[in-house]
Amino acid sequence: MVIRQDVSLRNYNTFGIEVKASNMALVDQESDLSAILQNEAVDYRSILVLGGGSNILFSGDYQGMVLKNNILGRELLKEDSEYVWIRLGAGENWHRVVLWAIEQGWGGIENLSLIPGTMGAAPMQNIGAYGVEICSVFESLEAVELATGKLHKFTAAACDFGYRYSAFKGPFKGQFMITRVILRLRKQPIVNISYGAVAQTLEQMGVKQPTIRDISKAIIRIREQKLPDPEKIGNAGSFFKNPTIDREFYQTLKTEYTNIPSYPINDNLVKIPAAWLIEQCQWKGFRKGPIGVHKNQALVLVNHGGAQGPDLVQLSQEIQASVTSRFGIDLVPEVNIV
Repeated sequence: MVIRQDVSLRNYNTFGIEVKASNMALVDQESDLSAILQNEAVDYRSILVLGGGSNILFSGDYQGMVLKNNILGRELLKEDSEYVWIRLGAGENWHRVVLWAIEQGWGGIENLSLIPGTMGAAPMQNIGAYGVEICSVFESLEAVELATGKLHKFTAAACDFGYRYSAFKGPFKGQFMITRVILRLRKQPIVNISYGAVAQTLEQMGVKQPTIRDISKAIIRIREQKLPDPEKIGNAGSFFKNPTIDREFYQTLKTEYTNIPSYPINDNLVKIPAAWLIEQCQWKGFRKGPIGVHKNQALVLVNHGGAQGPDLVQLSQEIQASVTSRFGIDLVPEVNIV
């Protein structure tokens, strides 16, 4: 196990921010993590676990230990007439897992195609897109407690999933490193085209009876049209969560903004697209030097090259302030600012 000092993190975050970590190690297997936690020179309280670096914004150098989770593995645990249970290493690339499941004919995660990041980050964020969240196929996960080195198993209930949330972003934040995730997928997939954009894209593709492979291809097409490739322009995908407001407040807003889009959550709550709010405040396509807002998707903050973390933080705060001032709605970052 090699612990390196003064390591550039530019290639470990999709924003492409040039910062350094005081110490860094690559964790390829659970034994590597055990060796690090047993090292007396390592303070577990200073550990930052990185997956794909696709949901993080560094505001400066990291004065601690960065662990890059590279734990791989795909294993069929068990199956019955309806489902398969698969155990996946937390360092597996998420999109590759989706494509692999499709190849096997297993359904449930095809709507989450092309979401950047790793398997371990997926339940942590409770990733979701086009009518599906990972909690709908989640069985359990294994995670090592950094303070003790002890392995714990977490059920869905223990993870306390919510919108872009799990307990690992709340009370368990910074306390564990996820090592393995178990998903339950369908042998006879049920396709989900509840989002209009998916149905429209399938129609454009000439697909009338879509398979899970068709769903994946349609969503990849949509995402590639809307979202910038981090390999070409630094970004972390959607920067803000879509806010949820009560229906009475929504009706008040609708009297002034008749075209305000919404998605009902229940009888009392409504979700408003953050991208629409930001666009109404004239941020879409904004650019100031190396930082900006993507021209095709107002939810995406971008690094055109050479941006500093604090500049992007300031831009996000200015966007929040303008939305609050105009609509009385507070936007909450989805991206983890360190």
